[in-house]
Amino acid sequence: MCARKMHTDEADTDVPLVRRLVAAQFPRWADLPVTAVDSAGTSNAMFRLGDDLVVRLPRIEGAAHDVAKEHDWLPRLAPSLPVAVPGPLGKGAPAEGYPWQWSVYRWLDGETPAPGRLTAPHALAADLAKFLTALHRIDPADGPPSYRSESLAARDRATRAAVAELAGLVDTDAAIAAWEEALQAPARPGPAVWIHADLQPGNLLTARGRLAAVIDFGCLGLGDPAVDLIVAWYLLPADARGAFRTALGTDDATWARGRGWALSIALSELSYYRDTNPVMAAIARQVIGEVRIEHARAAVRPRTTDGRTVRRAGRTAAAPAHGPVVEP
Repeated sequence: MCARKMHTDEADTDVPLVRRLVAAQFPRWADLPVTAVDSAGTSNAMFRLGDDLVVRLPRIEGAAHDVAKEHDWLPRLAPSLPVAVPGPLGKGAPAEGYPWQWSVYRWLDGETPAPGRLTAPHALAADLAKFLTALHRIDPADGPPSYRSESLAARDRATRAAVAELAGLVDTDAAIAAWEEALQAPARPGPAVWIHADLQPGNLLTARGRLAAVIDFGCLGLGDPAVDLIVAWYLLPADARGAFRTALGTDDATWARGRGWALSIALSELSYYRDTNPVMAAIARQVIGEVRIEHARAAVRPRTTDGRTVRRAGRTAAAPAHGPVVEP
């Protein structure tokens, strides 16, 4: 049985194919059982190989380009990170009718966190902030650009097209209003840093509610750290979002860009996967709703005469008058 397809140009993958590839290229693992992993992942089909290994076959050509990057950079970055990340053990070559490079990794145990059903959201928020702080501080020398290294403005046309595609499924006026506010956020003045760039629930593993591992580094590279804030809306409840932001020390402009990234990615995902990936579509809907609610709350907060937002306890936002209104 082939893995469920989500792309028109997706390669055929199944258990017999994996058995043949492993037997031919990694004979030391040829006797291990192969089982398909039920996953909502969109870039790779995954197959458990014995108890300790996992085979990842890129579904599309774009994902195949990430294989070499992950094999090159993950071993270098891992020692500086506070939680486990995938450890590449073998790089496979095209064969048996399969057209691209593929990978064997060590299997990482853990549970995929479910938005709305977190057992320790504030502790998880602290763990995520610790991971991102460590990742963003790693020396960026010679790092490749992230898959999401562009500015928000460069995503404007695609984001508006996704909103148009979703007319009748989402509040398009609210989505456009939140998006336009994000576009007003000042750009990051500093150099690009290492970012994961796809911190969604399916790319995280937890144990007893705490962060145990971060996986799927296909979007890895240098970019704006605001991209990694998408996890605040993709996973964390509103009452843990502020703790996450405080732990990171995120300023208003970065938070606003992060919220814009979350909205843009979710709109694109819902537009593309609404008929082929119900798990991802459901999460994307939730993200769009969370951003809409947060944007609406910010929009009604009182302003001073110079246009700045009045924060709780009478404090005034540090953002310039022309910048976005954001929640703390």
